[in-house]
Amino acid sequence: MKKTIITSIAAIGLIAAIVTSCTCKQQPFPYTVDKFYDLEILRYQVPGFEQLSLQQKQLIFYLSEAALQGRDILFDQNGRYNLRIRRLCEALYTSEWYNQHRAEADAVLFEKYLKRVWFSNGIHHHYSSDKFLPECSQVWFMQACEESGILSAVSVDIRDTYEELLAVMFDPSVMPKRTTQVSGEDLVAGSAGNYYGEGVTQAEAEKWYAQHKDNSPEPMWIGLNSQLVKNADGEIEERVYKVGGLYGEALQRVNYWLEKALTVAENDQQAQVIRHLIDFNRTGDLKTFNAYCIAWVQDLASQVDFVNGFTETYTDPLGITGTWESLVNFKDMEATKRAQLISSNAQWFEDHSTTDSLYKKEEVKGVSAKVITAAILAGDCYPATPIGINLPNANWIRKEYGSKSVTIDNLMHAYNEAAKGSGFNEEFMIDTYTRELYNQYGAQCGDLHTDLHECVGHGSGKLMPGVSKDALKEHASTIEEARADLFGLYYLADPKLVELGLLPNMEAYKAGYYQQMMNGLMTQLVRILPGDDIEESHMRNRQLIANWVYQHAENKEVELVVLPREGEKKTYLRINDYEGVRRLFGELLREIQRITSEGDYEAAKQMVETYAVKVNAELHEEVLARYAKLNLSPYKGFVNPVYTAVFDVNGNITDVKIDFTEGYIEQHLRYSRDYSLLPDIN
Repeated sequence: MKKTIITSIAAIGLIAAIVTSCTCKQQPFPYTVDKFYDLEILRYQVPGFEQLSLQQKQLIFYLSEAALQGRDILFDQNGRYNLRIRRLCEALYTSEWYNQHRAEADAVLFEKYLKRVWFSNGIHHHYSSDKFLPECSQVWFMQACEESGILSAVSVDIRDTYEELLAVMFDPSVMPKRTTQVSGEDLVAGSAGNYYGEGVTQAEAEKWYAQHKDNSPEPMWIGLNSQLVKNADGEIEERVYKVGGLYGEALQRVNYWLEKALTVAENDQQAQVIRHLIDFNRTGDLKTFNAYCIAWVQDLASQVDFVNGFTETYTDPLGITGTWESLVNFKDMEATKRAQLISSNAQWFEDHSTTDSLYKKEEVKGVSAKVITAAILAGDCYPATPIGINLPNANWIRKEYGSKSVTIDNLMHAYNEAAKGSGFNEEFMIDTYTRELYNQYGAQCGDLHTDLHECVGHGSGKLMPGVSKDALKEHASTIEEARADLFGLYYLADPKLVELGLLPNMEAYKAGYYQQMMNGLMTQLVRILPGDDIEESHMRNRQLIANWVYQHAENKEVELVVLPREGEKKTYLRINDYEGVRRLFGELLREIQRITSEGDYEAAKQMVETYAVKVNAELHEEVLARYAKLNLSPYKGFVNPVYTAVFDVNGNITDVKIDFTEGYIEQHLRYSRDYSLLPDIN
């Protein structure tokens, strides 16, 4: 669970002017592509692509194709009805009947629903995991399906389950949550995610995993690439994701393009990485996955890199099975110097943290860090994407071989450029001094916090002997993200960063502290509906940290104050003692590391339920009202650039062209046409 999600609610999209790589004069780059509901779609640039060698461009082209082949896998993992609903809606949207009726009110609302399904890779909100309903009427939708004639053209599986699909789409009581994290409930039975077959309970799944747990010196991650189902006799069995198994049709095409990538690998080490991944997709053998992870960590020379496969476990209510994702990228050589400077001092950060010496690593191994330029996003990295990752997730590999930490610079640049002039900071920051501080140092602190989170935060600390990585169960993701965030926050205010030249002075860190506390206590609440609890792990992490500090600020190091502004009384965050806030971050880091190292489930549960879940309803209502006046979108995602290979008369690739003009709707319809590889029911 080593993924950093963009945390700034201020990352809202406006068209900005930037310097393009192909001209010396200012050219407008259209960052904003589309906007609907609470979502805004952006473009990102790929600076440096044209300067890559032909071999590297070919490699990116092949790896990008391999990435896009897995799109249907994530849709199906997110819910067993998702592919059928998406395909039914796409059939209607592309029909001649819809083209003739698209101006009707219900047709406009239907289009927004379909765009939302694409964004969330299913019918549940990508962040809150709540099911969203079509705003068009069910009567209109049924009439449209009949009059358009699409019901005779769609697959037999869609026709035979049409009534079921209508209930899943329009009935709010059917499959209301993709992933539930409500303690005391059956997390498996209460979640719509397709990691467990119908009828499988949490107790049955946990019993099966316990019986099949691997205690070897090099353990396999049991359940990472499989679905648990009940057979005809009511017994639990595993369906493995592999060629010839579950999702085999898509994985076979992934391998086809990986084999092409193998022919243009930059070096032997990278070729070994690709071979292991091909083998893993073919066999589903988790020992091969271990070999792939080790080889990937050890590949430090390649400029082009990628992630492809079943990686993060946030969406599985038990935190075991990985969702499919891919990210193709190449190293930003200049910006990487910053991350490498942090990484080279990893042992110093470990030794000087506030955590108990019992839980510190005696020797921090192989934390390789780099800043990358994203070339393609896919699966659980698309359209919404992380801004940083630290992999692999297996603690024993991290301990023995190290990890790779990356910050995705061009995506952060797109967020920052799109955020300019939004009015957000003027609305929520307490005074001119704070706003000016943030304008001067906020982006720099954001980059540094991400680097610290990924480069040293996730790689810090150790588990005590005999403690399982699964000990914290459903709270593991929240606690781990809090641990990495706190590590970064504590050191953001350390003179070491000024000494290393990473911050200009000891005033700059305050911009990062203010933003983090304001976001955790107030502004991230725009992402949830009135009356809802916080359920997403990253949001829980941020509120846990901010709320714990707020409630332990006995000397009013930080407080929420109500001030008269513009004829209204508005709530603001005030930090009276920044050094005091740092001390509190350090205290919480010490406890969070203890919980992690000892696998203290009860303490984790109490920490999360006390500080991370419940929302101040009155403050929530106020924040939503103030945010609504700004007409901003709290969530962002991207469209990908389009890569086109240029061939000579002999069929050899002579160049790869990149284009940024494809629209959001056009891209998803093309992806559904060209990369729709799985059956409707898997």
